[in-house]
Order: sequence, then C-alpha cells, then structure tokens
Amino acid sequence: MTSDVNALVLPMPDSDRAELADLADATGSTPEALALEAVRAHLRRERERVGAEAARLAGRHAGLLKRLGQ
Repeated sequence: MTSDVNALVLPMPDSDRAELADLADATGSTPEALALEAVRAHLRRERERVGAEAARLAGRHAGLLKRLGQ
C-alpha cells in the first residue's frame, strides 16, 4: 500500500460480513478488495448522475446563469 491509503472501518452485520467473505473466497479476492471495488463503482455512478443533473440544470437555467455571470 502507498502512504496515501487510509483505513476505513465499515461496521456491518455478521450476515453481510459472512456473505462478503464467502464471495471473496469464491472469486479469489479479499473482502477488502470487493468492498473497495463496490465503493469505487458507486462513486462512478454518483459522479455520472450528479454531473448529468448539473448539466441538465445548467441548460435549463442558461439564461439566468449568463445574466449572473455579467
């Protein structure tokens, strides 16, 4: 790991932790790697969703934004 990596404690029910461990074992991964992959996928989806919404709002309010920028 590099020095810019920080630990995150993720409390979860035992049943979820066991399912995560089983999936990691079945896929030859680790629970940490699977959790990191899931977080990154969620961040990508949210970044795209928020970006699309921002573009939609900017287009909808282009006139107002132009007037405010003057």
